[in-house]
Formats: sequence, C-alpha cells, structure tokens
Amino acid sequence: MSARRFLDRLGGEIGIAAALPVGVLAAVDQHSAAVRDILAHGAPAAAAEILLAGYARGVLDEARAHGWSPPPLVDWPRADWTTLRLAAVCSLARGADEDEYALES
Repeated sequence: MSARRFLDRLGGEIGIAAALPVGVLAAVDQHSAAVRDILAHGAPAAAAEILLAGYARGVLDEARAHGWSPPPLVDWPRADWTTLRLAAVCSLARGADEDEYALES
C-alpha cells in the first residue's frame, strides 16, 4: 500500500474531522511538533509522506502490541495519546500536500 493511501485510510479509521475542538487542536499541534522533531529536519513532500507513514506504522504496531485499537467513535476531548499522535501524523501528511518541506520546523 502506498504511503499516501495508508495515511488517508488511517485518517478515516480514527475519524479525523476538520472541526476538532480547540483544546484537541492544541494537543494535536503539540504532537505534530514532537513528530516533526522525531523525524528531523525537513524533507521533500514525497519523502515526508514515506517518513510519516513509517512512523505511523510503528506507532500502530506498538500500540496494537499493547492491546490498543482505534475507538469506533473518537471522543476527541478524551482522546488517548495514540489517537492524538496518529491524528498529528495525518495532519502533517495533509500539510505535506501543501508544503514542499512539510517536516521542516
């Protein structure tokens, strides 16, 4: 599966909506910053998608190994760390479509 299709499917699986509550957006922004730091200094958009998909797969594998599964309906104000982290990755991936250097801080 391509990185883009994986990230799009992941966004749908965790139910990312365009209109998240402000507090949730702040939490997603914090997770996005952490992911950018982890994935380092900027990459062209195509490479950014691959890095983000690989990172998301790692988060999913680790979370599932500990019994996590996506909730059927996310209660965003009470979303867990994994859900927020994956939402951040999907948010960064959407930004990769718009910004040639999406992971650059």
